[in-house]
Amino acid sequence: MIVGVPKEVKDHETRVGLVPSGVMALREAGHRVLVETNAGAGSSLPDQDYHEAGAEILADAAEVWTKADLVVKVKEPQPSEYPHFRSGLILFTYLHLAPLPELTQKLMETKVNSVAYETIREDDGSLPLLTPMSEVAGRMAVQVGAQYLEAPNGGRGVLLGGIPGVAPATVLILGGGVVGHNSAKMAVGLGAHVTIIDRDLERLRELDDIYSSQVITLASNSLTIRDSLRNADLVIGAVLIPGASAPKLVRRDMLKGMKKGAVMVDVAIDQGGCFETSHATTHTDPVYFVDGVLHYCVSNMPAAVPHTSTFGLTNATFPYLAELCSKGLERACKENPAIREGVNTYGGHITYPGVAESQGLGWKALSAVM
Repeated sequence: MIVGVPKEVKDHETRVGLVPSGVMALREAGHRVLVETNAGAGSSLPDQDYHEAGAEILADAAEVWTKADLVVKVKEPQPSEYPHFRSGLILFTYLHLAPLPELTQKLMETKVNSVAYETIREDDGSLPLLTPMSEVAGRMAVQVGAQYLEAPNGGRGVLLGGIPGVAPATVLILGGGVVGHNSAKMAVGLGAHVTIIDRDLERLRELDDIYSSQVITLASNSLTIRDSLRNADLVIGAVLIPGASAPKLVRRDMLKGMKKGAVMVDVAIDQGGCFETSHATTHTDPVYFVDGVLHYCVSNMPAAVPHTSTFGLTNATFPYLAELCSKGLERACKENPAIREGVNTYGGHITYPGVAESQGLGWKALSAVM
């Protein structure tokens, strides 16, 4: 199989979908790898490293897309990449299609067979390709929140951990999954006062056992969220419904009761965000205010630490990529249920129900169209 690795074009997206060790492994398995020049430069991976691993370095992104049987990326294709779509192309990347109807339509119109990292699910219910970036984003959310709580950046002027004689900041985390757990780990480590809200009581019990008296755990409901927001200096949105739009847990009217200069970091923005007032921002223009509350809604947060993120991501994605290359999409789907769960579009059809439901469209089971 011919594998293409284009350079990411999303704002400040400096991760890359394949590292040189992956190139070497694919070459040893008999596959051909095409890498766009400088695709790995933002992650401190120069062209020379890819060349020595056996990749062919191409100067033109269009050539990479045109020659490849499978394109491996990090983020969802941008409008400038849509012209490269063609029937039968396998696209392996994060897609987060629920809030992106235009991209969904383009994938269907061109009959691209897309496999989304975020919906690959193992038998135990785990999301192995979402986990590493959720770990990064969860930890970053606290760092970013602490930065924007500083007065020169528009925040309340609160030090996250406080000092002797002065109370620490209050951090509210909505969602106790991978993002929420990693946010709590960072916030507790910095000495903040931490509350985690989740609807899964078993998960709250697990977190209570992990953190004991260091965090407060609360069962999720609108009243609890509203009351907790009033005291929060930093709010982290960390909820996830795989492949579907995130629920709007914080409504616009709730912001009126919050402290001026409080900070809200919506890690769920890839799936439309879990704050009603959220809209996607970029690393170039990351924040905005609503009712005096600072919102940070960058949709590719882990790109700010590309070296860590690229290796964390490719450690997880490569075994699935290798299987796709060795077996082809159809056989891989038949033999591996996790990969089958990852297919979002195939042959012009939506094959993942969460995407279809989020956009009010129809879908077909992969078994019916493959």
